[in-house]
Amino acid sequence: MWNEFKEFLKRGNVMDMAVGIVIGAAFGAVVKSLVDNVIMPPIGLLLGGVDFANIMTVLKAGDPAGPYATLAEAQDAGAVVIAWGVFINAVISFIIVAFVIFLLIRYYNSLQKEPEPAPAEPTTKECPYCHMEIPIAAVRCPYCTAELEG
Repeated sequence: MWNEFKEFLKRGNVMDMAVGIVIGAAFGAVVKSLVDNVIMPPIGLLLGGVDFANIMTVLKAGDPAGPYATLAEAQDAGAVVIAWGVFINAVISFIIVAFVIFLLIRYYNSLQKEPEPAPAEPTTKECPYCHMEIPIAAVRCPYCTAELEG
């Protein structure tokens, strides 16, 4: 069993997958920061100074009872909340990541063009006397009955 495991690890696709997961996690962190710190603040400003990270619905107040100015205050008080703003940020992050992956796969697929197929070997030739199409192996033309060379 140990030998099988070592053979599994020696395959190149295992390392490729591991590298992909690490790069994907790092890319996800960059996109999350982009959404939280670059994209959402101007959108919140355009919508009247809304901080999407603090958009929430309080289902059950905590101790002390609300109103809570931030999501962190509500969570510290033990309130049960639906954090809509955090969800919106996550959806936007997902859309950006999915779009970038789509672009990468599209580019990769464009590099993987299939080579042109080799031309098929001819199966016929033209009779030099009557110019009719005849099998390539023919030694006599079936149309004009001329003897053919080679």
